Amino acid sequence: MHAVVSVDGFIADPDDDVGPLFDWYFNGDAEIVDGGPFKVSADSVGYVRGMWERIGTTVMGRHLFDLTNGWEGRPPAGDHLVVITHRPRPAGWHPEASCHFVDDVSVAIAVAKELAGQRDVAVTAGDIGGQALALGLIDEVAMDVAPVVFGRGKRYFGSLDAQQLLEDPHVVIQGRRVTHLRYRVRR
Repeated sequence: MHAVVSVDGFIADPDDDVGPLFDWYFNGDAEIVDGGPFKVSADSVGYVRGMWERIGTTVMGRHLFDLTNGWEGRPPAGDHLVVITHRPRPAGWHPEASCHFVDDVSVAIAVAKELAGQRDVAVTAGDIGGQALALGLIDEVAMDVAPVVFGRGKRYFGSLDAQQLLEDPHVVIQGRRVTHLRYRVRR
């Protein structure tokens, strides 16, 4: 499970605007992918590049899919998308894209694992990530914490209302205007 998050735990404001959360993606000289728009600090590039290279499939909800238009069928990391929704794939939407629409979180994770092979499955934070965490389907929580307080908005763990223990962070990297944290989920 992964997202950029404010210090107070929000992945966007109430209107889905990420505001300054993503500023760190453009405040350095190191490209995450060759020719891509993202240029981060030297402290962040190894962490982000390595994480993105390990991702085979991204699982997301329909709301984020609609906001990003599914990244036009080319996610920033990985080769496949699995969208959790009760609505069908948009008519004519990138028929060449490896994008699967399913209506169940557990099924989505199973499909994503099959598509990813030996690579990682990334689950977006928010309601879908919170649901997957509650079902015991998340192994690790990754947060890129930006130094901003939103006060209200879309929560990192969505509407999760159960306590979940995490291990101590096994990754702590201070980048420029971001702190990268990774926690294993305690079983």
